[in-house]
Amino acid sequence: MGDALDASPQGYYVCSFDSGPVPIYCAWEEYSGSSSTAAAPNSNFLKGVKWSPDGSCCLTVTDDNWLRVFDLPQDALHHQPAAAAAGQPAAAAHAAAGIVNPAAAGAAAAAAVGTPWYSGLQVHAGETVYDYAWFPGMSTADPVSCCFASTSRGQPIKLWDACSGQLRASYRAYDDADEITAAASVTCSPDGSKLLAGYNKALRAFDVARPGRECRKIATYRKRQEGSMAGIISCLCFSPVSNDLLAAGSYSRCIGLFDGRTYEQLLLLEGHKGGVTQVSFSPDGNFLYTGARQDDQIHCWDIRATGQVLYSMSRCTSSTNQRIAFSIEPCGRHLATGGCDGAVRVFDLCDGRQVASFQAAADTVNGVDFSPCLGLLATASGHRRFALLPADGWEAEDAAAGKTQQQQQQQQQQSASDGDITGLSMASWQPGGLCNSLRLWRCEAAWVAAAAAAEGDAGAAGDAAEGMDVDAAAAAAAVGDVG
Repeated sequence: MGDALDASPQGYYVCSFDSGPVPIYCAWEEYSGSSSTAAAPNSNFLKGVKWSPDGSCCLTVTDDNWLRVFDLPQDALHHQPAAAAAGQPAAAAHAAAGIVNPAAAGAAAAAAVGTPWYSGLQVHAGETVYDYAWFPGMSTADPVSCCFASTSRGQPIKLWDACSGQLRASYRAYDDADEITAAASVTCSPDGSKLLAGYNKALRAFDVARPGRECRKIATYRKRQEGSMAGIISCLCFSPVSNDLLAAGSYSRCIGLFDGRTYEQLLLLEGHKGGVTQVSFSPDGNFLYTGARQDDQIHCWDIRATGQVLYSMSRCTSSTNQRIAFSIEPCGRHLATGGCDGAVRVFDLCDGRQVASFQAAADTVNGVDFSPCLGLLATASGHRRFALLPADGWEAEDAAAGKTQQQQQQQQQQSASDGDITGLSMASWQPGGLCNSLRLWRCEAAWVAAAAAAEGDAGAAGDAAEGMDVDAAAAAAAVGDVG
């Protein structure tokens, strides 16, 4: 669903969720354990996923401080998952696929998970990764543009080569004691000239072409000044239309709109129950969507008018501090978001109503991202788990029954393998691709006629939409050669 589709005078393609996306690839083996017990002593889990601007690969980060790049499979538009490990799929996969007799239907269960997917590049960030962002002009046709930025605890912002994994440059900010301070969020301006980072009560703008400590500091909070932003700037996003508008979210539950040229604050938005974790503009730049931790609402703001909330979309995130990401379809029709219940919810952005929901994982779906140019969706799942000892009552009961400590541990592991994963370490059970995994989904496409879209009649648009599979021929006709 690239720009070529949006520019068509006859209409455009949108993702259709009538029959649900098809899981085609899944990566879980790299995330099933931690390569560093010091970095992730209790568990290793994913922290979101982001597609590259050209749609050729996606980037993930895990709790053990590794960044991984996954190349888009060449057959993603028509691939059918192979029945690998048929006859021995995980119990969770059987349950998700609705299989009554696993031994007789191993191929169906394997297809329900997806074909194994492996990263092509791994980069160790050194410390806990707070945020990461692709270079906006990234294209595989130009290796110089293939890079991404990351910010980690106690370290400067680093610019990594997405082809070799080598460090290209670093951008350092210092506090009043002349010590390096880490950014909580990072993004690039749409033209790629500036690197914006969020700090405590401040923004810093770096010139991408000039690494080092030289930067412009923009204070977001001033004492006794009404409307200023307090707290850590937790997320950033430029308007996709131009460099002229920047949105910044804060852990103090507010969102600030800034002039992208002078960095003067234009507007302050408030309305979330928890710290803001994501801000995202609509493709036309007229609306702003925001999500927060310990808040089950995604708000839609009309930034052309008074900055009021037009409507809200509900998701299962009211009980967690974890960042739960959402993504807007490139054509601007749908928004998809994860949640603590493992479901992906899809909303129609015309009115904010939920139009679809599907189970993407057996644990928290913390990352959802639409491919920028194809009918594909990537999801990342996982959350921190701790190995808990049996409750006192159970321990006494087992002792009375004459069970040894070893037998109790075996019983715990058996419960984990049967799907009871609450409070257990990731290393004590086999996820089978449905927990702590990166998954690639293929969506159907629907054609919306320009007349129905212009009228703004949801019913007419629905009647004009004709469902069709996104195969290689349809994608080639729609978006051209994707390289």
